[in-house]
Amino acid sequence: MKSTRKTWSVLALLGVAAAVIVSLVVVSSGGPSKSSTNAKVITYAEGPGANPNYIFPFMSGQYFSVDNINQFQQEMYRPLYWFGLGGSVAVVPSLSLASLPTFSNGNTKVTIHLKGWKFADGQTVNAQSVMFFLNMYKADPTGYAGYNPGLGIPDQVQSATGHGNTVTIEFTSAVNPNWLLYNYLSEITPFPNSWDRSSATTASTCASGTYGSASTDAACVKVVAYLDTQSSSTALFTDHLWESGTDGPWKLASIDNLGNVTFVPNPHYSGFPKPQVAKVKEVAFTTAAAEQLQLSAHTLDLGYLDPSVLTSDAPSPGAVGANWSPIAGFYDIHSGTPWSFNYGPFNFSAADPKAAAIGQLYIRQALQLAVNQLGIIKKVDKGYGVPTVSPIPPNAPASISGPVANPYPFNLKKAKELLRAHGWQMQNGVQTCENPGSGSTQCGAGITKGYTLNLSIAWASGSPSLDTTFTTEIADWASIGIRFSHTTGTFNQVIADCTSKTQHYEICSWGAGWIYAPDFYPSGETLFSTKGGFNPGGYSDAKMNALINETTFGNAKLTKYANYAAQQLPVLYQPNPTSIIEVKKVLKSSIGFTPNPLGNFMPEYYYF
Repeated sequence: MKSTRKTWSVLALLGVAAAVIVSLVVVSSGGPSKSSTNAKVITYAEGPGANPNYIFPFMSGQYFSVDNINQFQQEMYRPLYWFGLGGSVAVVPSLSLASLPTFSNGNTKVTIHLKGWKFADGQTVNAQSVMFFLNMYKADPTGYAGYNPGLGIPDQVQSATGHGNTVTIEFTSAVNPNWLLYNYLSEITPFPNSWDRSSATTASTCASGTYGSASTDAACVKVVAYLDTQSSSTALFTDHLWESGTDGPWKLASIDNLGNVTFVPNPHYSGFPKPQVAKVKEVAFTTAAAEQLQLSAHTLDLGYLDPSVLTSDAPSPGAVGANWSPIAGFYDIHSGTPWSFNYGPFNFSAADPKAAAIGQLYIRQALQLAVNQLGIIKKVDKGYGVPTVSPIPPNAPASISGPVANPYPFNLKKAKELLRAHGWQMQNGVQTCENPGSGSTQCGAGITKGYTLNLSIAWASGSPSLDTTFTTEIADWASIGIRFSHTTGTFNQVIADCTSKTQHYEICSWGAGWIYAPDFYPSGETLFSTKGGFNPGGYSDAKMNALINETTFGNAKLTKYANYAAQQLPVLYQPNPTSIIEVKKVLKSSIGFTPNPLGNFMPEYYYF
């Protein structure tokens, strides 16, 4: 769930990534309502430990996840531009709050025309609603996980103005139109005037102020602080404040501290289709096993399946084998390849006692060589997965990137030889530095004689397949003399730990890597640039920065960047699970049940 910036998801409740050209546009939002059975309730399973816990659509990396954005906030608060319908990741003009942007002046100026949809309190979603977000972002850029210093919005913005239903943004230099639309305009959520306050009783001028002025910045910082406070407790989520800003098809009826959510139709929704059922319930679970018990009891309409229970393998990525026998008579199984890549960040922070080891490329190479991705996909994921060799999503079209070869296929012998060649010897089952120093045959800078490769890893609990994946990898690492201790926690806990600068782990994983949403173009400025908005491991490399800039300031394909990222291992690449979702046979959809590549949950298209 950037995301992305990509967002990350647990268990890969993600979807099919078709060959998508970034300029592709989805023009239809689906057919008319197929049923008038509006007294029905759709029950949907949240990922284990991945319950929504933040409602304000301006959030730090700790909350920047699929469970908060795609499957919670966006039910209520629509982004300026909507991406992803059915099996596509493309922009959908009919579901967007504005017409597609117009670029001019050599791609240094963009003009946006709002459609005039309504918030629940009756206010028009207009230019000031967009300026509210832009003013807030300018005032507190680091408060939003999508921020990338020096790039895009707000740092390349020279001026921004809004009048009536028209917003005009001028940039300090030319921008790549697709990159700006897919990675920056895509992240704007228009805000209502009712949110423009610094306390429950004090109105502010963040929305109406001049972009970039000192007074506007000062006002907006106070508004961010107040709204963050109001988003700190689920008990406040159903307050009038948050309901007033609803412009999506659903409004929040209830939420508890466990993350159980009930949505009801928003009668003020300006878009189409309108909701076709009376309620949508999102049910929280701590483990996949608990959720599967509810599938067995047929109490869920949409759920997920851990591959550990399957006895039949997927014939190919995105295809499905036989369903889990206890539920096969009541549910249909669906799967797809995600618009994401799976990884665990390495911790390069100097605060980590083992940062010297992680800083050595050859040690990261040894770790990657000992990850049997194909074996894990076959034996653990039952074929429901694809290997990850770079940050580029599987099935990305040639218009985005050329092919990326796997520089580190599974090879335990080579991994062990690599360590030996750099001055390590096995002692009591663990690699120990015997030849310290910075030479080509020595252990490397900061590594002293007697230094051992005793490392630590943290991952999200609740998924048997994820547990087995990491216990398998720990065993293979141990066979080459790299020992790992481990800790586990809930999805939300692990995200908080991974983004903390004080945690002493060498590898961290929340379960399913990075889905390219709500910035959809799979460039690397957020993840791997030195000051990227979501770079929890603190990776920094001058050549990486330069290659990323070629794709953001210019129009270069992602091929050079992707190959360099594959070779340099800024993260540990992991097998990428494909989604396995279960849909009750009585549930219908006007867009089908192909899992959306971006993790979008769009129950307004479902009916009985």
